[in-house]
Formats: sequence, structure tokens, C-alpha cells
Amino acid sequence: MSKPLEGVSEKIETCAKKEFLEKGFLGASLRNIVKYAGVTTGAFYGYYGSKEKLFDALVSEQYEHLMEMYVSTQNGFKKLDANVQQSNMGKVSGDCMEQMLEYMYANEDEFRLILTCSKGTKYENMVHEMSMVEVQATHDFVELMRKNGKDIRQIDPKLEHVLVSGMFTAFFELLIHKNDISEAKTYLGQLREFYTAGWARLFDISFS
Repeated sequence: MSKPLEGVSEKIETCAKKEFLEKGFLGASLRNIVKYAGVTTGAFYGYYGSKEKLFDALVSEQYEHLMEMYVSTQNGFKKLDANVQQSNMGKVSGDCMEQMLEYMYANEDEFRLILTCSKGTKYENMVHEMSMVEVQATHDFVELMRKNGKDIRQIDPKLEHVLVSGMFTAFFELLIHKNDISEAKTYLGQLREFYTAGWARLFDISFS
């Protein structure tokens, strides 16, 4: 068996990242990728097997890490008692989103691929997947508040999903629109204030 050439996968991934960023997953050409990488199509398939697996190699680590950051924060928040959850809702959420933002900016190309170039891959539904986690966390919060005697207002589930999806869309737009990170953090703080106040008004509850 021949020994893999050193640096071949790195060359392929560098060229693939450029092609995907310019044309998106669906428009990207494997022919162009292997041409610019200076490898044969046969060599490419020996490393990756498909265009989907190549895209996966570029973004899976970052995608999974971001999801884990978010899910672990939600799981930790769920373990807090009712009064602590109510008084710390805005802070815990805001701190998590800021950490996620910093991670995205530290891996900017990968998240541009996920957010703007992933149509046709499993990554195109990231906003929906995060929204489902948030919706469940919201239901858990409401249930806990009611168990502890809080008279919290019921929100229509369809409206709830719209609001949560809008929140994540706004969050990811901070990177998509190429704001520098200091500007993005300022906007994130304002989004946090906006959504915290909005949820408080809809639930008819104070988060302090």
C-alpha cells in the first residue's frame, strides 16, 4: 500500500474552503478543488469519499463544539432552583451567547461555511436545531415556575418558535454581516436586553 503524501489533505481542505466560501456547498466543484489542490480525483476519493464528507471535515468539529457549549449551558441552568433561574436568566443566557460569539469569531471561516454555504448539507438546519433546544428549555422553565407558585403567562407555541428562531437568526447575523468582534459584542448586549425584556413582558414575570 502506498504511503499517503504529506500535506495532501491540508491542500485539499484549503482549496475546498475557498471553493465552498465562494460558491456554497451545492455550487462548489470537486473538479476545481482537486485541480487547485494538485491532486487526482482518485486521490481525493481516497481521502474523503464524497463532497459531503469533505465539507464535514471542514466544519464538524466547530459545529459540534458550539452545540455542546449551548446544550451544556442549558443543562446546567436546568439544575438551578426556581428563584435562582428567575433571577439569573438574563445573565446565564447572555454569558453563554458571548462565549459562543467569541468561539465563532475564533473560527470565522468555518462558521461562515455553516451559516451561509451549507445548503444541501446537514448543517443548514443549525438555527432550527438550536431553536428546538431553546424551546424545550423554555417549556422546562415555565413548568418549574408554575410548580413553585409563579403565575406565568402561557405563550402560543407557534409564536414561541418564531421568537426563538428570530433570536438565533439575529445572533448569527452578527457574524454574517462581518461586524468586528467588539462591535458584535455591543450588539449582542443590546439583543440580550431586548429579548430579556420581551420575554419578561410576554411571561408577565420579572427576571430580577
